Amino acid sequence: MRVLVQRSKESKVTIDGKVNGKIDKGLVLLVGFTDGDNINNIKYLARKVVNLRIFDDENGVMNKSILDVGGKILSISQFTLYGDATKGNRPSYIKAMKGELATKLYDDFNNELREYNIEVETGIFGADMLVNINNDGPITIWLESEE
Repeated sequence: MRVLVQRSKESKVTIDGKVNGKIDKGLVLLVGFTDGDNINNIKYLARKVVNLRIFDDENGVMNKSILDVGGKILSISQFTLYGDATKGNRPSYIKAMKGELATKLYDDFNNELREYNIEVETGIFGADMLVNINNDGPITIWLESEE
């Protein structure tokens, strides 16, 4: 499982011309799954995301988590995080988890984040989405489960 975390001032996801999810201060998560991912990966990365200290404290030091600042999360499914372009110029997505199981894990991940009393907005798994991210900093952190 992979999660690309971006600190955001405001972001939204639009599907078919309609805003599906929108946040102000918080985190945008691009979330991808691969075969073998399970609830342990989900719990590990959800805990890591909500405790990641990438928000400024009173002294301008990145020392606060989303839990500390009361931000929101915009979570976007992103199978292309498992794109592999080592051979040729057209990425292969063979390592990206497909279908029903990936959809379930994405929903489980978002629900796990909500267990921390954080508002989570989402896109729609597999939809053609327009994602507008106002990356604050810019701060972008790559997280990957260890299993």
